[in-house]
Amino acid sequence: MLASKTASLILNFKTIQWVGESPGFVRMVEQTLLPQEFIEVDIRTVEEMVDAIYRLAVRGAPAIGVAAAYGVLLGVQDCQRLSSDSLISTLDEVCSKLAAARPTAVNLFWALDRMQNRAQRDFEAGLETEALLEALQQEARSIFDSDVDTCRRMGEYGAELIKNGQTILTHCNAGALATAGCGTALAPIYQAHADGKRVAVWADETRPLLQGARLTSWELLQAGIEVTLITDNTAGSALRAGRIDCIFVGSDRIARNGDVCNKIGTYPLAVLAREHKVPFYVVAPLSTFDPNILEGADIPIEERNESEVAEIGGQRVAPEGVSVYNPAFDVTPAHLVAAIVTEHGVIENPNLSKVEAVLRSAGRIE
Repeated sequence: MLASKTASLILNFKTIQWVGESPGFVRMVEQTLLPQEFIEVDIRTVEEMVDAIYRLAVRGAPAIGVAAAYGVLLGVQDCQRLSSDSLISTLDEVCSKLAAARPTAVNLFWALDRMQNRAQRDFEAGLETEALLEALQQEARSIFDSDVDTCRRMGEYGAELIKNGQTILTHCNAGALATAGCGTALAPIYQAHADGKRVAVWADETRPLLQGARLTSWELLQAGIEVTLITDNTAGSALRAGRIDCIFVGSDRIARNGDVCNKIGTYPLAVLAREHKVPFYVVAPLSTFDPNILEGADIPIEERNESEVAEIGGQRVAPEGVSVYNPAFDVTPAHLVAAIVTEHGVIENPNLSKVEAVLRSAGRIE
C-alpha cells in the first residue's frame, strides 16, 4: 500500500528547469559552490551543458538525464530553417557531444536515446521541421515530469521500509539536488518525515568531492531533518556500535542481474552492512537499469582527474609526483543488496530473474 501523503519538501529551489519557450535556456543550481554559495547558472549552449555535466555543476543520474534532454533542445532549437533531414543530422551530432560528457551514468544515454527515437519516429511519419522541434520539446518535458513523479513514487514505496525512530546512513547525494524531484535515496526519508515518522540521517562526507558533506547535509537541513555528518571511515564503527538501522543509497547504473554501480565507497558500506546485519537498500528508477549490461563487471567506470584527490578546496595536500587512482564509482554485487526500490515497487533480494521480471512488466525488455 502506497503512503497516502506526498513528501513535502521545505526547499525553495529547483535543481534544473527549462526557462522560456523556444528559444529558451536551462537554469540549474551550481552545485560545485554549495554550501558556501547558492547560485543558479544559465546554460544556453550544448558546450556549456557538456561542461556543466562533466564538472558536476549538475550531477546525479536522473538530473543528468534531464540535463541531457534539455541539452538536445539547446542544440536544435535554432534549426527552424533547416530541412527535416538536416535537423535529424544536427540532432545526432548534438547527442554525440552530450554522450561524451560522462561515461557511467546510464540515464544520460537513456535520455538521449529517447530524444533521438522520438525525432526519428516522427521524421519517418512525415513531420516537418517545426513539428519535429515541438515533438522534441514535448519529449524533454515528459522526461522532466516523469522524473518528478518517479521520485514521488519511489519515496512512497521506500518509506514503507523505514520504521519510526530509525537512523539511516546514506552515501553521496541522492536527493532533490540529484533529480528533478525529491530525490532517489533521500525520497523515502522525506516521505517518512512527511508521514510523521521520527527519522535521523547520518551522512558520509563522500570523498573526494564531499557530496555528502556539501550537498546531502545542506539539503536535509533545508528540509528540517536531523542530520549528522561523519567521515567515510567512521561508518564501520557506527555500524558496529549499533547506531545505524539501515542504509539508503542511490545508483548511477544497475546491471541486468541487479549489481549496483554507485559513488565510490558504496561497496565497502554494503560489505559492512552485511557483516553487521543492517539492511542495505538501493533506490533508483527503472531508467537507471541497463538491460544491455548483464553484470556489474561490465559497467564502464569513470576515472576522474587526480587533482580531485591530491587537492582539497584547491589546496594541494599530496606530494608532487605521487600517483593517484580516482575512480568515480564502484560496483556492489546484488547479493549484498536487501532491496532495490523503484517507481514500480520493491525488488527484494534482487537477482537476474527478478530484475528481468520488473523490466519486462515495464516494457523495458521483451
